[in-house]
Amino acid sequence: MSGAVLPGLQTESDLIFMRVALREAELAAREGEVPIGAVIVVDGQIIAKAHNLRESTGDPTAHAEILALRAAAKVKRHWRLLGATIYTTLEPCPMCAGAIVMARAARLVYGTADPKAGAAGSLMNILQDKRLNHQVTVTGGVLETECSRLLRDFFKERR
Repeated sequence: MSGAVLPGLQTESDLIFMRVALREAELAAREGEVPIGAVIVVDGQIIAKAHNLRESTGDPTAHAEILALRAAAKVKRHWRLLGATIYTTLEPCPMCAGAIVMARAARLVYGTADPKAGAAGSLMNILQDKRLNHQVTVTGGVLETECSRLLRDFFKERR
C-alpha cells in the first residue's frame, strides 16, 4: 500500500492548521488523555476541533477525529463533509479512517505515523482503498517532530 503518504506536499496552511491540532493534543495531555488533536477545515476556515476524551468519557469511540467529525457534521447540518480537510496529530486508526471516508472528506493531513494502528498507509490504507466508493488524499509528516515528541513525552511520564 505504498504511495499513501505524500510528504513534501504540505502547504503553509497545513502548518497553521496542524499547529491548532497540536494545541488540541496538548489540551488532551493536560487532561490525562492520550495527546491527539484534530481540526476540520472547509474553505480555509476551521469548522470543528477536538481532542481525545476516551478516558474522561469512558467511550472507546471518543477519539479526536470522531469527535471533530461529529462537531463538523453539526455545523454543516449534514454528514457529508465534502471539500473538508481533516488535520490530526497522529495517523488515524481504522475506526477513524473509516469515519473520514464515510464523511466524504477530501483530504487528510496527519503529523506522525502510527506503525501499530495506522490506517492511512502504515498498517493498512483504508483512506485510499479502491474497493470503497470514496478515497481521501493523504499528506503525512506535517510537523512530525512536534507531534511525535508530544506522544513520546506523554507515554514516558506514564511508564
